[in-house]
Amino acid sequence: MDVETNAYSKPKSKNSTYEDEEEKKHFQRIVSAFKYYKPHSLQRVKKTEKYLLSLPAHHQKLLSNYKDHLNQVKQCIENNDEIIKLIIKDVAHIFENVSPASSTTDNTLTHRPIMADQEKVQATIKQLVRDWSTEGIEERRTCYQPIIDEIMNQYPVDECTPAEIRILVPGAGLGRLAYEIARRGYTCQGNEFSLFMLFASHFVLNKCRGVNSYKVHPWVHQYMNNLRPEHQTQAVYFPDVNPSDRPENAQFSMAAGDFLEVYTEEEHWDCVATCFFIDCANNIVQFIETIYKILKPGGTWINLGPLLYHFSDMPMEDSIEPSHSDVLDVIKGFGFQIEKEETHVKTRYAQNVNSMLQYEYNSVYFVCKKPQRPDGEPMSQNGVDTNGICREEQDSN
Repeated sequence: MDVETNAYSKPKSKNSTYEDEEEKKHFQRIVSAFKYYKPHSLQRVKKTEKYLLSLPAHHQKLLSNYKDHLNQVKQCIENNDEIIKLIIKDVAHIFENVSPASSTTDNTLTHRPIMADQEKVQATIKQLVRDWSTEGIEERRTCYQPIIDEIMNQYPVDECTPAEIRILVPGAGLGRLAYEIARRGYTCQGNEFSLFMLFASHFVLNKCRGVNSYKVHPWVHQYMNNLRPEHQTQAVYFPDVNPSDRPENAQFSMAAGDFLEVYTEEEHWDCVATCFFIDCANNIVQFIETIYKILKPGGTWINLGPLLYHFSDMPMEDSIEPSHSDVLDVIKGFGFQIEKEETHVKTRYAQNVNSMLQYEYNSVYFVCKKPQRPDGEPMSQNGVDTNGICREEQDSN
């Protein structure tokens, strides 16, 4: 089954043409960031080359191998840019429910992209390694496999009809976790807010056919902590599987947009699977509340990840940062029943295994159940009804 058919959608603007214009500007900004990848990246190398040429001649002679290495770095950037061109080639038509005219892309840069956007382009290239290469197998084993195993434990394929089980993956990134769930026959939808991720996932899921047919150089922008020069210029091939390899009856889709705005239908999903997601909220309580509302009674929430809190200390952004134990109190307060909890789960995120510097999270893993509704009674648990309003609050209004 081809993912491309009506697979990518986004909520339409609620009212004004102002919102449409703002969305178009944002779309063009992300396209410009991808287009500016090559000149921005080469500018960084040229700066180093310029300084190298200013060194004493005997220093330059000793660094002749390093000079050759910089030429290889430039070639890797060129190679990455070829992949980027493929990624953004058809993005004007990415959303089946939005007119291409509202998302046009041309060959000009609308403005000079900001540094933060360039970092996101680089992070997107690294994400290809995590989600769609053999080099990412270990990260997927520690991050995705526990979630997949739990889904199959909760909804055994020999005891149910997998296609009738609706599973949502918010913060789907490049879609590998959602793909693996759909590949096992379940009806799965990935949700992603970032256009960087949506552009790249659309390319992999809809345009890549065959195994290891493309390559990127994900670590070419890592100028520090390299043991050997080839560690910076290493090529990684993707995808490591054929993205079209799924059961014919499997329903797999991607929805673009803010999780809180897209998912408002109550009691619709059998399972919500979150991986490195819940700390992406300004208000994590709102995420938990939404997950509770959209799950069917008896539904399952499976989560794995750290609490990085992306908006913490970010200028012009508000954020709360409760500890894991406080988060568990919130989860229980909404009525969830904790079935499993494990701390200190060793996980990494788009990590270069050859780097002298390594980052590792002691993540948490938990499985929650939304209680079954007693026949004829409204859902309530621990003083909270299905609208997330305490009974005491209702009594006082």
